[in-house]
Amino acid sequence: MKQNIVQFPNLSQTSCQEDDVQHLNALYSDFESRFEDILTMVIPPWIISPYGDIEETNVIIQEELTELSTNEELKVQFKNGY
Repeated sequence: MKQNIVQFPNLSQTSCQEDDVQHLNALYSDFESRFEDILTMVIPPWIISPYGDIEETNVIIQEELTELSTNEELKVQFKNGY
């Protein structure tokens, strides 16, 4: 673990002792072992950004709807109470 505390101005004014560093390292190791399954979990892109590929999805859906609306066989089946 790095001891870079530049982003914390109040903390940088305090003195950091070896016991504190050891405690933080132990805490870091504990968190790593406890949450190992979460840290190694593969998250699909659609969960992270559910609307990310919406244009591509819309195009595919529009193409399918166009094919369905122009299919003459389906129109006849629908009219006959399919």
